[in-house]
Amino acid sequence: MYDTLHKAERKYFSHQFESVRHARDFASETLRAWDRLDIAEDIRLCLSELASNALTHADGPGRGFMVRLAADPAGIRLEVHDAGAGQPNTSRPNDEATSGRGLMIVEELADDWGVEKRKPFGKIVWSYFKSVTQGVSVSVAAA
Repeated sequence: MYDTLHKAERKYFSHQFESVRHARDFASETLRAWDRLDIAEDIRLCLSELASNALTHADGPGRGFMVRLAADPAGIRLEVHDAGAGQPNTSRPNDEATSGRGLMIVEELADDWGVEKRKPFGKIVWSYFKSVTQGVSVSVAAA
């Protein structure tokens, strides 16, 4: 079903609330073009959380974020690059809190996630999603 080549696409988004929706649309279009819809909804939801965090916590006014999607036969790596120096961490908000659950969602939906330093500054928050249909072969019997 999937070719053995690695594929990657990236796009920069400005520091605007609407950019989160545009980033989700970019992910949907890219995953559709790669025929990787098996994990698209989980990726879109995690992208919403990571992009929102980049807009909320990145240092400096007017700084946007970059989204990179990379595919291999086993799955998809989602990256959100921003200029912020802070390190994200999962929190356990109480029942009354109205925020602070984004990384818990990423932790639950992604097969793995982490943070890397970005040169010359900033960070990359990434998550990896194993393909649900990896290794599945379909045969059709002649009637």
